[in-house]
Amino acid sequence: MSDTRIRRVVILGGGTAGWMTAAALSRALAGQSIAITLIESDAIGTIGVGEATIPTIHWFNQIVGLDEAAFMAETKATVKLGIEFVGWNGPGSSYLHPFGTYGPPGDGVMFLHRLIRGRLDGDTTPSEAYSLTAQIARTGRFTAPSPDRRSLLSTLGYAYHFDAGLYARYLRSLAEKAGVMRIEGKVSRIDRAPDTGFVTALATDTDAEVAGDLFIDCSGLRGLLIEDVMGSGFDDWSHWLPCDRAWAAPSAAEKQVTAYTRATAAEAGWRWRIPLQHRVGNGYVYSSRFQGDEEARASLIAGMDGPPSAEPRLIRFTPGARRKPWIGNVVAIGLSSGFLEPLESTSIHLIQSGIAKLLALFPARDCSPLLAGQYNRVFGQEMEDVRDFLILHYHRTAGRSEPMWRERQTMEIPETLARKIGAFEQSGRIMLSTDELFRDASWFAVLDGQGVRPRDYNPMIDGAAASDNLRHLAAVRGAIAESVTKIPTIPARAGI
Repeated sequence: MSDTRIRRVVILGGGTAGWMTAAALSRALAGQSIAITLIESDAIGTIGVGEATIPTIHWFNQIVGLDEAAFMAETKATVKLGIEFVGWNGPGSSYLHPFGTYGPPGDGVMFLHRLIRGRLDGDTTPSEAYSLTAQIARTGRFTAPSPDRRSLLSTLGYAYHFDAGLYARYLRSLAEKAGVMRIEGKVSRIDRAPDTGFVTALATDTDAEVAGDLFIDCSGLRGLLIEDVMGSGFDDWSHWLPCDRAWAAPSAAEKQVTAYTRATAAEAGWRWRIPLQHRVGNGYVYSSRFQGDEEARASLIAGMDGPPSAEPRLIRFTPGARRKPWIGNVVAIGLSSGFLEPLESTSIHLIQSGIAKLLALFPARDCSPLLAGQYNRVFGQEMEDVRDFLILHYHRTAGRSEPMWRERQTMEIPETLARKIGAFEQSGRIMLSTDELFRDASWFAVLDGQGVRPRDYNPMIDGAAASDNLRHLAAVRGAIAESVTKIPTIPARAGI
């Protein structure tokens, strides 16, 4: 009987996507006599300028066996409790998208309806008062979530800010220890089977030739294999997400580290601020239709807390997704599968999501089209779900009057997003499918923060009197406020 199993996996491209893929595959496929080779060139730069993540990063770090303390030290990581959106509803406005849930443990989605009902009955308390995660983020505190589902601390959630280059280097060391072979060089030739169209080998300008059964394209925005060779096609989403460029620059580290990312709306886009142990990552994502490059560069520097510690660099991109991220024996992971601006810190998640789906659908050597079709459906749906969440931030911004923002406020939005907004406005319900990345608490934080107000709530909570519901909300606020005082503050960094 012939061997039909994958025996040779070739990863094209290093960086965060390549080395995350290499580390995960080498761990998951250990003991299966599968050779994993990664081809990258030091002459080709990577986009990563310092990454902010979402809580799903814990899953990936666990599957590759990372120790949290060692990982944070190696990557200069800091804790991230959420994202603050400044100026999205006009000058002086601010709201926090906290990780974790609102209200007491175990109440989840229904608590959001209690909060909505309370507002309709006159409660004017900001929603952040009902989130323990938001309160410790605002007061510079942190503790790990409790595994005890009865504890208020179980409602906490957190992720990390880290240096993407250091993260890739750290994962590279793990992958190479697990047997992954790295080859330095640029691809100079791509061989394909004449009967199936499968890629069979990659040759490099360093005279290496690497044959494979499965090829993972981590070559970045170009998509050397998935697009140039396999012809995936690309869905351009710039009519919904207008930003197509970003300036990025580091600045000096904070003495007192902020435990959240900041996204500040600006004249033609938004600025990010990501605090790491050794520096602050800054950037300005903008639309070149509404602002020139030099003007945007000046806007970035003017919005920073201090001068840049290195020359700002320009990144060009087109928002959108590959129509088929898996074709034949080529699977695109990372930027080669599509690009969505990092407004909700989803770049790393979409890499690990692609890896997780590949592991779940790992093929035999014939790379069944049925497996590829399922991968393309579920990954494509996830990209669309994240896309809609990002569009929401742009579309509901009544407080901004610049041309780019006025265009966003009046644009036609995807029907999938329109249904979500309409359901929330009408009944307070957030209509999500089972597999969506961002859950009720996240959608509520942004809908509420952007000023979308429901006219009703779930009638299942009408069994309690309005006065009882208001007393319950007051008790929850009090319990959260008391709990905050018992959580330690994040210490200032010495020597800065």
